[in-house]
Amino acid sequence: MSKRNSNADRFRKQAIAGDLEEPVTEARNLARKLGLEPYPVNYWIIDYDEMNELIAYGGFQSRYPHWRWGMQYDRQQKQGQYTGGKAFEIVNNDNPAHAFLQESNTIADQKAVITHVEAHSDFFANNEWFGLFTDGRADEEQVNAAAMLERHARAIDDYMSDPEIDRAEVEKWIDHCLSLEDNIDQHKVFERRLDVEGPAENVDEDLAEKLDELELSDEIKGEVFDDEWLEKLEEEGENVTFPEEPQKDLLAFVREHGKQYDGKSERAVEMEDWQRDVLDMMRAEAYYFAAQKMTKVMNEGWAAYWESTMMTDEAFAGDDEFMNYADHMAKVLASGGLNPYSLGMELWEYVENTTNRQEVLERLLRVEGISWRNLAEVVDFEDVLAALEPPEAIDVITPETLDELESVPDAWVDEAALEAARDGEIDLERYPWKVLTYEGLARRHYSLVKPQHRGFLARVSQNELERIGRYLFDDARYSSVEEALDDVEFTAGWDRMFDVRESHNDVTFLDEFLTEEFITENNYFTYEHSKATGQFHVASDAAEDVKKKLLLQFTNFGKPTIAVYDGNYNNANELLLGHQYNGVMLDLGQAEETLKRIFELWGRPVNLLTIVKEVNEHDVEVAKRRNREPEPEERGKLIRYDGHEVTVEDVPWEEVEHLAADDVDYDTKPEEWLA
Repeated sequence: MSKRNSNADRFRKQAIAGDLEEPVTEARNLARKLGLEPYPVNYWIIDYDEMNELIAYGGFQSRYPHWRWGMQYDRQQKQGQYTGGKAFEIVNNDNPAHAFLQESNTIADQKAVITHVEAHSDFFANNEWFGLFTDGRADEEQVNAAAMLERHARAIDDYMSDPEIDRAEVEKWIDHCLSLEDNIDQHKVFERRLDVEGPAENVDEDLAEKLDELELSDEIKGEVFDDEWLEKLEEEGENVTFPEEPQKDLLAFVREHGKQYDGKSERAVEMEDWQRDVLDMMRAEAYYFAAQKMTKVMNEGWAAYWESTMMTDEAFAGDDEFMNYADHMAKVLASGGLNPYSLGMELWEYVENTTNRQEVLERLLRVEGISWRNLAEVVDFEDVLAALEPPEAIDVITPETLDELESVPDAWVDEAALEAARDGEIDLERYPWKVLTYEGLARRHYSLVKPQHRGFLARVSQNELERIGRYLFDDARYSSVEEALDDVEFTAGWDRMFDVRESHNDVTFLDEFLTEEFITENNYFTYEHSKATGQFHVASDAAEDVKKKLLLQFTNFGKPTIAVYDGNYNNANELLLGHQYNGVMLDLGQAEETLKRIFELWGRPVNLLTIVKEVNEHDVEVAKRRNREPEPEERGKLIRYDGHEVTVEDVPWEEVEHLAADDVDYDTKPEEWLA
């Protein structure tokens, strides 16, 4: 690019940034008024190619050298070229966060992106799952992901440039590590690597005698057994396992106890320092990105909800921008497949509506003469909705109507902003929200009276009414419906949303709020591939089946849950992994290829116990004639890779029974951890 073109490009981006300075400032102000508490955000203007590059790099400008980035860049470019897909923005979880805006976006698109980003940044800052990465890092009180990834990029580049290290070997080692990037314990606080001493030179005589009785190799003796282990051995006999409990963090386990396989000597040898270092870096990055994978539906739904609130409900999109914005939002929410924006936004609206509905019903059920048995007959829900409509004084705010704000509760009005508005310091035509508080905005945008939600209050089931009515313990009573509605907490829905945002991940979020009512109203169903017909078909529209299938797609990032069960399997230093089976069997072909990579990180044979579903051809033929699905039989399998070949053998059910969950286990946090 010539210097002239380079200067023109810089000036163009500066001009765009200048135009966006006010929207950025006011979007942040509005977000705070609505109760959001985002990290500071730095906005950058980039072109189409730079956007594709950032998306390929996972939202960061610098990543370690590797072929995967080029592949992802090529995929992103083809998506834009052939499918019409357009990237509007990308934002990363950091403090401050960094958001990148594409220069070709319209002003309406840019505003939509900015409001979307502010909500993402709030989620990053306040969701406890994101805190798991930093809580264990005493030396770094806040996220500094960009710096961490930059350090990793430089370090790996240095290893690749070292004349004593084969560049191809470094890239291959990264490939091996990446095969386990989802095999971490994402429910635990991230801890830095544990330095592991090599084989002990001197072992105490009593300990040596015990170890000799077990016929363990010197390698295992030096790596994992110490006085503490000996005490356990004396207390429990020879039934001490290594590890004591199944360990889900495979990256940590191979880092601490793994070897590299030396093809020349055909034996395991100690890893090089650079190999352990790369393992550490890949593990840290896996933990950093884990929270984003665990909260995709929540996070995107959260951002879409508040973007819509700001752009539509508060008219942050100007009159001349609204149609452009509506088209933008429709494309985002209508994209095919399991759309996290659409599902997430629908669920957040459901959280808000159910909370607001319960708040209203609890007030109504305290009215004299009204009970859960007769409420539907004696209360006119249209009259209730009319009473819940926001007062005109806060619904329509102009310079001419400011005096009318004196008629509403003081808690709804920002007095300092009101005085500034009277002095002409606030543009009320564009930013009427500035004179309202969080409470005032909640009243102004009360969900139950929005056109798309007006039927929600009346849709309550008799069972739900009974549930609410039976648990009203206080004696507060009202003499009329009007009196009861005067006491409604209009912030209840938003308050509940903020509580949920803090503690849930996608699995717990879906588990709690993917109710039969939600599934029925939104017409969700399951489908599956038929072995009898060879085609896909609708399997069920039952809420329980839909919920189970969706939860399985999000448990452990939608990947199989694998844990280390024995680091000295068969007393031969072999690794035994177990697939924690929840009804979904492994892709055995992928499992075999993954074992080959784990072998390179362990240096010795690797074994995997799993459960498979098998159907014989006779059962398939019978099922076809009877127009039904064949019943599969569950069997235990042991897959083994010894560095030369993969073998698969049947094992007795007793050897895999412990891997089968009695019920589907979604690996969630305890109930008390959730809001």
